Amino acid sequence: MKGLLRRASTALIFVVVMLGGLYGGYYSFILLFAAITALCLWEFLYMTIDHGKRRDWLRRFLGTAFGLMPFLLAVLIHLKVIPMNDTFIIITALLFFPFIFMAFIYELIAQSDTPFSNVAFIVLGMVYIGAPFALLDFIAFEGDTFYANTIFGLLLMTWMNDSGAYIVGSKIGKTKLIPRISPNKTWEGSIGGVVVTYITAFVLSYFFPEKNIQDWFVLATIVAIFGSVGDLIESMLKRSVGVKDSGNLLPGHGGLLDRFDAFIFLLPFAAAYLLWVRG
Repeated sequence: MKGLLRRASTALIFVVVMLGGLYGGYYSFILLFAAITALCLWEFLYMTIDHGKRRDWLRRFLGTAFGLMPFLLAVLIHLKVIPMNDTFIIITALLFFPFIFMAFIYELIAQSDTPFSNVAFIVLGMVYIGAPFALLDFIAFEGDTFYANTIFGLLLMTWMNDSGAYIVGSKIGKTKLIPRISPNKTWEGSIGGVVVTYITAFVLSYFFPEKNIQDWFVLATIVAIFGSVGDLIESMLKRSVGVKDSGNLLPGHGGLLDRFDAFIFLLPFAAAYLLWVRG
């Protein structure tokens, strides 16, 4: 009972913070997802870079700062601080290259047993986490228009897909999906998640008619396919490094990366579709 109350309290606080950041306006949106991006990067780097060593915090700091660069650039573009011209290329070079070469220099000084693996994981953090969250900015904003409902819809469908898969899988799931990676996931649960996601998309089309039902169903398909794959990808990561959760920031729920693994993976595909629809 105590564990259930803890999970429920954490979930309630999490939802309140997410809704406040999402619907609080442009700057609250930026602060919310900058913090989420940074914390997901920190957890990823803790799992992958030889944790337990004395100086790992500095490696994680470098990796988190480097991984935040795409998100920062996307924000500066939408604030019209950086125009999309030669200035953008110059500023991008000035932001990216010093951080990555500092990582090489640090490994040279630190005398790690796995220097190039450490640098590779820092770069991978930017590709796997930093770049998708940067694309979120392009989904959320077009000129002066803020598509808060679109972001909320993607988040809601992602979590409903996960919840539907868990509930259906725990009740009737028998056929294992990929037991080597995630022994508890089943095909029955996955199908249940897809059904719940499409139902959620139908409801969203009613409450948020700025996207037609076809767009919501396409986004539901992206969530159902690539969100589920993203969840499996993070399970593969955790199994490869021998951890159960990405962190303990959310009591009873694990780490923040555990909550956003599916959302991160579907963002590039959702962004590609939405930007194509906008013309």
